[in-house]
Amino acid sequence: MNARVEHALNDQVVKENSSSQFYLAMASWAENNGLNGTAKFLYTQSDEERFHMLKLIKFINERGGKAIIPGLTQPPAEFKNLENVFELLLEHELAVTDSINDLVDICLQEKDYSTHNFVQWYVSEQLEEEAQARTILDKLKLIGEDKGGMYMFDRDLENSTISVSTQSSAGQAK
Repeated sequence: MNARVEHALNDQVVKENSSSQFYLAMASWAENNGLNGTAKFLYTQSDEERFHMLKLIKFINERGGKAIIPGLTQPPAEFKNLENVFELLLEHELAVTDSINDLVDICLQEKDYSTHNFVQWYVSEQLEEEAQARTILDKLKLIGEDKGGMYMFDRDLENSTISVSTQSSAGQAK
């Protein structure tokens, strides 16, 4: 495996690990604030990010590289409110998208088309993640301070009825 590509993939492993921990912290905060549906949604997101990390690790190792398992970084434990949680989530997803785009660029520069092909799954996944975060933020802004609306929102997240129209078949096969 090309050393530069291997390094970039291992950097992405770190980012996916951090994402999983970040969403886990958000889930715990939501659960402690009586938002059990939101907590369930965020716990699922944390698991999904861990899956993304494992997928990268296996790919690196299968291609003859050496996956480096990152240590845990302490995520924030407190958030201002639910809107702040999802604003931070969107900011985080935008940063991950930038990182994936950089990885694609490195693959093309190094003419590593197999890895480029593999990384396209992450490109599609990021489109879905960003759209989902924006949809959730839009709903939270509509709700405002309405406690009944917040109750319904939390229940919708628990039942996974909040969805986006850009879900791809790759994203649904998780």
